[in-house]
Amino acid sequence: MDASFPSPQFLRHGPAGSERRIACRTAEGAPPTVVWLGGYRSDMRGTKAERLDAFARANGLAFLRFDYSGHGESDGRFEDGTIGSWRDDAEAAVAAQAAEGPLVLVGSSMGAWIALLLAPRLGARLAGMLLLAPAPDFTERLLLPQLGPEHLAELERQGFISEPSEYSEAPNIYTKALIEDGRENLVMTGPIHVGCPVHIIQGQADPDVPFAHALELAALLPSDGLTVTLVPDGDHRLSRPEDLERVERALSSLIAQA
Repeated sequence: MDASFPSPQFLRHGPAGSERRIACRTAEGAPPTVVWLGGYRSDMRGTKAERLDAFARANGLAFLRFDYSGHGESDGRFEDGTIGSWRDDAEAAVAAQAAEGPLVLVGSSMGAWIALLLAPRLGARLAGMLLLAPAPDFTERLLLPQLGPEHLAELERQGFISEPSEYSEAPNIYTKALIEDGRENLVMTGPIHVGCPVHIIQGQADPDVPFAHALELAALLPSDGLTVTLVPDGDHRLSRPEDLERVERALSSLIAQA
């Protein structure tokens, strides 16, 4: 590990005998606490997470980021994770590291799905939600429609499929358990009531999450307090300097409303 980067705090949670250690990093500051929820196979040392940590520190805000189990510095095998287990990791991190006060969730890609699953559990504490290239229900709506008969047969035969990744030398792995658990945690099945302002930022040149998916999500959220920003040349990462500035402006607006 980079010696200049402080070691994370670890929290243990899960059933006795199968506890998992979740790596967390926090910045002390004023409320609301900004909580970073990363995407599928991403970790808390990515470009956007680092930028928001710096933003929070510069503005005296409390900030929490963590790695889901099987990601980054947390324990566990990535292949054993599911949407439900990663939601539980997020809930445990918030409970341990940001137990009081209002929260603004920033969910990137799959992290937006986690944010929407956390919303009813957080209740009145949830003061705002920033969703970046949101991919809720991606297993059912984005992944499965792309799988041909040979992929489905492979999924049944070995319990997973793998595909090349544009972002890593390691392939993307999708397990049968992930897909089945995702079906149990769908959120885009009807109106979504989160009880707070929501800002969606979506690139129209995103090769992974079509911008139509973000518009479908927006249609399910209450129009009061909803902002949708479409970036004509924006990709999935939204990590260019102009994208990061756009994210900061959106977050500042949500914090002001909180």
